[in-house]
Amino acid sequence: MRVMRSRAAALAVAAIMLSGGCGGGSSPAGGGKEANAFSVALTEPDHLTPGNTSSDYSITVLDTLFETPVAIDAATNKPVMRAAESVTSTDQKVWTIKFKPGRKFSNGEPVTAQSFADAWNATAYGPNGWTNNYYFANIEGYDELNPEKGEPATDKLRGLKVLDDTTLQVTLTAPFSQFPITLAYIAFAPMPKAAFKDLKAFDQAPIGNGPFVLDGPWEHDKQIKVKRSPTYTGDRTPKADAITFKIYASRDTAWTDLRAGRVDLMTTVPPASTGEAKRLLGDRFQQTPDGTMDYLGFPVFDKRFANPDLRKAFSMAIDRQAIVNAVYDGAFKPMASLLAPLVPGYRENACGEACTYNPAKAKELFDKAGGFSGTLTLWFSNADPSYEQWMTAVANQLRQNLGITDIKFRKIPASDYLTTLRERKEDGPYRNNWVMDYPSPQNYLESMWGEGNRMGWKNEEFLDLIDQANSAPTFDESIPLYQKAEDIALAEMPMIPLWNWQSQVGFTSRLSGVNVTPYSKNLYTISVKQG
Repeated sequence: MRVMRSRAAALAVAAIMLSGGCGGGSSPAGGGKEANAFSVALTEPDHLTPGNTSSDYSITVLDTLFETPVAIDAATNKPVMRAAESVTSTDQKVWTIKFKPGRKFSNGEPVTAQSFADAWNATAYGPNGWTNNYYFANIEGYDELNPEKGEPATDKLRGLKVLDDTTLQVTLTAPFSQFPITLAYIAFAPMPKAAFKDLKAFDQAPIGNGPFVLDGPWEHDKQIKVKRSPTYTGDRTPKADAITFKIYASRDTAWTDLRAGRVDLMTTVPPASTGEAKRLLGDRFQQTPDGTMDYLGFPVFDKRFANPDLRKAFSMAIDRQAIVNAVYDGAFKPMASLLAPLVPGYRENACGEACTYNPAKAKELFDKAGGFSGTLTLWFSNADPSYEQWMTAVANQLRQNLGITDIKFRKIPASDYLTTLRERKEDGPYRNNWVMDYPSPQNYLESMWGEGNRMGWKNEEFLDLIDQANSAPTFDESIPLYQKAEDIALAEMPMIPLWNWQSQVGFTSRLSGVNVTPYSKNLYTISVKQG
C-alpha cells in the first residue's frame, strides 16, 4: 500500500534524500553490499529469452546480458557494428554477416556464426510460439517452419548458411534494404548450445554474450541482479560492478522510491510528474525523444466504421494538445504523422487537416458520413491509469464535438489486451501503442498497417508501395516510397495518430554518465559516485 503524505512533507523528504545521495552511505540504493553498484526501477519482464519477448521491460535486462550483431547510433539513427564486424550485400537479398572472432558467452562457450543461426532458427520455428517469430518471415524457408497445417518438416531456415565460425550467409525472400538496421533488435541476439538443453530453464537464467551476467536467480516480482561478465571482451565495458533491477507493479510507487533514494534510476518517470521531477531533480531529470507512439485504431471490419470520413471526423474532433497537457503535463508531443519524429522519413504535418483539431469541420464530416448510431465502445488496457484518463478525455470531446452520447468503456487486463486485438474481438475504437524496434518507416507502416493488421484494413496500392520500398536499392531510396504509402494510410485513416512519447529519466546524485537513448538504456556507461 502506498503511504500518502502531505505534499509539503513529501517534497521536504525528497529534497533531503536527493541532495544527500541515498541516505545509505556507500551502499547501493535498495540494499546490496557492493559500493560500485546501482539499482534500476523495472516492471516485471514476461520472458528473458531474446527471441521470445518484445517487452521493453525484458529488453532493458537483456541489453545488459546480450549483444546483437549491430546497434543503432543515437546521433545518426544508423547501424553501427557490435557483435558483427560487417554486414554486406551486392543485391540486398543475399547478405553476408562477418562476426568478430574470439568472443565468448558468460559460460565460456565461444560465440560463433552457428550461435546466431541456432537462435534465429529457434525463434522462427513455429511450434516454439515465440513472440519475435515474425521478424524472420523474410528469410527463405520461414514458411516451411510455419506451415498453415500440421507440423513443420524441418526446424532450420533454408536461408541461413553457416560458411565458417565467423561467417553467416542470410538469403531473404526478396531484396530488403532495411535488413542491416533490423539486426539491432534483440530478436537477433545469439544463444549458446547450453540453452537448447532446457529452453524453459534458459528463459529463467539466460546465458548471454553481453557485458553483464545474471547474479543469482530471477526473483519474480521482486528483483533481477546482474554483475560484470568475466568473459566479455566487447566495446561496452561496464563502469559499475553490478546492477539490481527492482521490480515495481506501479510507476507511481517507483517514483516515490526514487524521490526517497530507495532506487537509483528510473527510465519511466510518470509523465504527470514531469513538473515535480524537474523541480526536485534538476539536471538529473532527462527528457529525450522516443520512438513510442499512441494511436486510436478502428475496427474497419465493422461496417459502422467503414467510412473514412467518419474516421477523419473522429480525428478532427480530438484536441490532442489539450489531452497531452491535462494527462501528461505537456510532456508528450501531439502528432500529425504515423511515424515518430526521430524516424528517417518523418514529416511533421504529413496528416494535414485530418489531424488538426477543428470541431466544426469534424461535425460536418461526421454528418456527411451518416453519423454514428448505437453504443460507441472505447477499448484500452488497465496497464496504466493514464490510458483511462485520456480515453475519458477523448469520450468527452466526442460527446461535445460530434454529439455521440452513448459511450462506454472496455478496460481489459493488460495480459489479455493484445490477444483481444489480434483476435479482432473489439467492437469500437481502441488504444494502440507502438514501441519502435528500429528507426525505419517500415517498422511502423508494415507492422501496423500491413497484411493481417488489427484494423482489418487492406489497400493494395499501400502494400505494393511497401514492397517497392523494402526492395529499394538503398535505405535512402526507400524513404519516398514509404512516404507515399503513409499518405495512403493517412487518407483512409484506419488508425489515428495521437502523440509521441518522450523518455522521462530520473536518477539520484549517486550516479553519473546516465545516457538513455531511444535504442538503449546504456546502463554500462553509468558510474557510481563513491563515498
